[in-house]
Amino acid sequence: MIYVIFIVFALISFLVQKTLQNKFENYSKVPIPNGLTGKDIAERMLHDNGIYNVTVAAVDGKLTDHYNPENHTVNLSREVYFGNSIAAAAVAAHECGHAVQHATAYAFLNMRSKLVPIVSFASHWVQWVLLAGIILLQSFPQLMLFGIILFALTTLFSFVTLPVEINASARALAWLDRAGVTNVNTHDKAKDALKWAAYTYVVAALSSLATLVYYILLFVGGRNDD
Repeated sequence: MIYVIFIVFALISFLVQKTLQNKFENYSKVPIPNGLTGKDIAERMLHDNGIYNVTVAAVDGKLTDHYNPENHTVNLSREVYFGNSIAAAAVAAHECGHAVQHATAYAFLNMRSKLVPIVSFASHWVQWVLLAGIILLQSFPQLMLFGIILFALTTLFSFVTLPVEINASARALAWLDRAGVTNVNTHDKAKDALKWAAYTYVVAALSSLATLVYYILLFVGGRNDD
């Protein structure tokens, strides 16, 4: 049954990613007023929120947009940075939403930031620990239990990420309307693009949870065979 669940999550993840790509491709063809680019949108939103110590930069790749709290940069893919479209505006405003979270000490963002070094360590070692734990389950069950704890930390990180992403999108949509970037014709398109982006995080979190349950059941089943 657990393998069926994994296959279902893999298919859902694939469909969400394909839908997200199609949505952004379509909304990238819908221009916004005054020829504003993603860079312009980002800088305006930052300044409207009293943030002047964050730099907006262009980075390579597709959908590689992110906010880096360590060096205070909003990094936009070139398609978004130079783009004049509702998709570019939505993405740029979303990433600036993270900068606003940082500036206002948003609780879930602070929690996620504190988890980063722990999760970085856990992600590096968890698969090796779990593999060794499965092999040595009968003789050294503590090793697999340690691996499960490491994996649980990565799952926790996935779920803490959800409110961070949802809140950043809510801040983005509110500002886009308030600033007059979106209107009655484009608001729903921006909302739809950000909604599908959020779905990728939801699927990732649920998939991680299903995997965690699988390892727990494997551990319990192995111990019951003693």
